[in-house]
Amino acid sequence: MSTIYRHRSYPTDLTDAEWIIIAPLVAKKSSLGRKRTVDLRSIVNAILYLNKTGCQWEMLPHDFPDYRHVNYYYLLWIRTGVWENVLTTLRRAVRVAEGKDTEPTAALMDSQSVKTVGSGEERGFDPHKKVKGTKRHMVVDTLGLLLYVLVTSASVQDRDGGVEICDTIDQQFPSIKKIWADSAYRGELVEYVATWCHYVLEIVKKVPGQRGFQIQPKRWIVERTFGWLSAARRLSKDYEYTVQSSESMIKIACIRMMLRRVTNRLNTQPNF
Repeated sequence: MSTIYRHRSYPTDLTDAEWIIIAPLVAKKSSLGRKRTVDLRSIVNAILYLNKTGCQWEMLPHDFPDYRHVNYYYLLWIRTGVWENVLTTLRRAVRVAEGKDTEPTAALMDSQSVKTVGSGEERGFDPHKKVKGTKRHMVVDTLGLLLYVLVTSASVQDRDGGVEICDTIDQQFPSIKKIWADSAYRGELVEYVATWCHYVLEIVKKVPGQRGFQIQPKRWIVERTFGWLSAARRLSKDYEYTVQSSESMIKIACIRMMLRRVTNRLNTQPNF
């Protein structure tokens, strides 16, 4: 006897209010090609489920569309910039709701080294963190909302990856006047930013004589964002083959967080 699978709600499923927000951003259809036969809300729900639980594509529950359809739209939205567009739209909405301007004037930068699973485009060894895998370089605003993410080999030093990041921020966020970063970005990168960028890169230094862990001024904001992202099990390691997919999974986790913040009247503790 065959089993009939019926849709049931998962904690990661979009609410009606959340779907109303992002539907116009993901449901745009080209005039070319065949008529769409899948429910895009179910597609998005499946991607959010995978991002939260960390399961394999083939292991998606049967009440979602076929995993090949889900993966097709996931990759399509990477290529067409949909994830980036959704991220930007939601970030601006959260900032306005918090009484901020749509575009930030200050930001924070940091990196996180994570182990990889299998082979991928980028893989290396971070001797400082003793991690073999990739490195996530992130820039967030003062609310901890993602502005930009760059995934590189873990062997890339922060100041080297920082050059590409700083150039991108300079072009995409002309409103930013200052970025705070830790001592790993000191030296030549500070001079580079002073010469070529329109903002200031300020290094947050440890308090003289500090022993053990202490919260650093400003830097705790980006560290908190890394903590938020740890709730998405797909990000516990780097499971992706391509850098684009690694970066997109981070964006999707941030999208999930901001959707909840928008529809739950800006709760101070984001809930994945």
